[in-house]
Amino acid sequence: MSDFMDLSPLSDGDFSATETLESWLLDKAEAWRDDYQSRYRDDHQEFYRLWRGVWSEEDGQRKSERSRFISPATAQAVEESCAELDMSMTPVLFDIQDDYADKNSAQSQDIQKLRNCLTEDLHAAKIQPCISEAILIAAIYGSGVAEVEMTEVTEQKVAVEPAMDGAVQQVGVKMQKRPQVRLRPLLPQNVLCDPNSSNVDDGLGIFIDEFVGSETIRIAQEEGIYDDTVDVGITTADDYDLSPDQEEITYGNDRVRRLKYFGLVPRHLLEELTDDPDMEVLDLSGMAPEEETPSYFVEAIVVLGNEHILSAVKNPYMLQDRPIISFQWDNVPQRFWGRGVVEKARTSQNALDTEIRSRIDALALTIHPMMAIDATRMPRGSDPTVRPGKTIKVNGNPAEILQPFNFGNVSEMTFTQAGELQKMVQQATGAINASGMPAQASASSGTGAIAMSLGASMKRHKRTLTNFQTNFLIPLIQKAAWRYMQFDAEHYPVGDYKFNATGSMGLIAREYETSQLSFLLQTMGADSPLYPVVLQSIVDNMNLSNREELIAQLIESSKPDPAAAEQQKQTHEMEVRVQATTLKALDGQAAESMAKAAKVQAEMANIEVENQIAYAKIAATTIEPEETDTVGREFEQKMKVLDEIRKDRELVLRETKMNADIAATQAQTASDAGSKEAMMQFMAQPDAAAPAPEAAPQAMPQEGGLV
Repeated sequence: MSDFMDLSPLSDGDFSATETLESWLLDKAEAWRDDYQSRYRDDHQEFYRLWRGVWSEEDGQRKSERSRFISPATAQAVEESCAELDMSMTPVLFDIQDDYADKNSAQSQDIQKLRNCLTEDLHAAKIQPCISEAILIAAIYGSGVAEVEMTEVTEQKVAVEPAMDGAVQQVGVKMQKRPQVRLRPLLPQNVLCDPNSSNVDDGLGIFIDEFVGSETIRIAQEEGIYDDTVDVGITTADDYDLSPDQEEITYGNDRVRRLKYFGLVPRHLLEELTDDPDMEVLDLSGMAPEEETPSYFVEAIVVLGNEHILSAVKNPYMLQDRPIISFQWDNVPQRFWGRGVVEKARTSQNALDTEIRSRIDALALTIHPMMAIDATRMPRGSDPTVRPGKTIKVNGNPAEILQPFNFGNVSEMTFTQAGELQKMVQQATGAINASGMPAQASASSGTGAIAMSLGASMKRHKRTLTNFQTNFLIPLIQKAAWRYMQFDAEHYPVGDYKFNATGSMGLIAREYETSQLSFLLQTMGADSPLYPVVLQSIVDNMNLSNREELIAQLIESSKPDPAAAEQQKQTHEMEVRVQATTLKALDGQAAESMAKAAKVQAEMANIEVENQIAYAKIAATTIEPEETDTVGREFEQKMKVLDEIRKDRELVLRETKMNADIAATQAQTASDAGSKEAMMQFMAQPDAAAPAPEAAPQAMPQEGGLV
């Protein structure tokens, strides 16, 4: 280990004179190819056969098997799982966000431009079908790997130009060269990754080993991409391990075995082949560069054709990222290749195939006629094959010489077993079909059972969707944006943007959420404030061609009308003023009623005093004569006292009545003034849509009591 640490890019005396970058890369490729073949090749070939329905002698469970039937259960699970993941990218593939500090700056205006330009260019490069192919590869083999290529294309547009001094216009084609980012999915047999790493970025590097046409190399040499002084020739090797199909390739003409490498290489080996190995990206941080010792390794891109170096350059991308992206369908710790749908279904699929093949072989023995014959009584050279209309010659009684027989009947239990094994495939993969769990759940318990049955499958799809978005989709969008910012800055704004994948639900989850929102919408009225929000959520989950237009119209219709809002405000203010004036009038009427009540109370007190005087006079008329003198004097004194009390009471009564009359008059005056003011305010409203509601009729106070 210490010898490795002593190596320096400035002195390569420890290396042999024959070591070159070419030999270093070929040794790595051979070692990594051996690792792949010993650990993954056989499994990947079996996964391919199960998905395609290709029979192989290696897949047989019994030596006596004659049937080659392969159930389509695994292929169906793959297609349904891939469709679920594909639908998560529609109708919008990605979204762009900016930092919080930059949202109010001028860069916020560039986000929409970047989103639109990137969407148009990715659509022109047909990225969507390539992503779907990478998803299919991941479902079959466990991991999806793709290369982000940077090419130059010529755009052809129909244009009109004036001719003959503007007298006429000529129609032609305008051609313009532009960089374009493409995505190229890769099969596992063409990918050689570092055995010591579990992803693309952490390992030493990654190889792409494949056969290409010789014209591809020739065109790249003419365009200056590859070294045109190298004659790679052609190869005729029939290496079917690199072929997409598991068949031996018999056509090997005009082919070149191209080996691409993206990763770290020794700096001193790269310096021997390039004139500018120290090309650096422009630093805009404003900080003075520190003096650092050059590292032993350097990021590079090397291309070999038939074991000859065609191109060897330092990584030209400004962020020094590797143009390879990958994701695992289901995570396998500390492994580059994950666990796909076919691997999950392999055991159940093999058991299902064995069950069905056994039934087919048994049916061949039970339904096809067989014949037992007495060979000693058959003519020599006769054909004992049974067929309709055939005449069989025998030496004796045919009933004694020929005896038809069969091996019994096939048990009907195999039907049930095959159905249960097919359910196991569905259980292992989490795929749902039209005849699967939803139909059974709906037949048993309704909506609640459907929700419970779909919950586990949606969670499993959610895990795969998270891996796909985090490790594949978002890195793809980032790398594409970085490439366009670097090589097409004229059309793309440069900034530190953040990319988010908008697809967070697959097809099943989206349909289930839409149904739940529809049920919720039925429980509320159209005047509810939540009604437009729920309706917009339903439209947002639908894959409609005019989805954006519908959402825009819903948002526009939910905004309040300014004229209606102003009219409603004026009507409300008028109602408030009318209510205030009505309250004032009611207060005046209440005061008048209280004054009249006080007047009545005073009159009642006066009546009581008069009654006492009357009682006293009656008592005086009943006095005896002998008591006249004594009682007369006392009576006169009492009468004087009562007369004084009566006079005081009359004075108080007149004063109270006068005050009550004054208060009633003031209250009536205030009530009349309030009503007049309300009427004047109502008449002064020129924009009122409708008159204010009339006040409820008030009961008039009656004489002698409260209302």
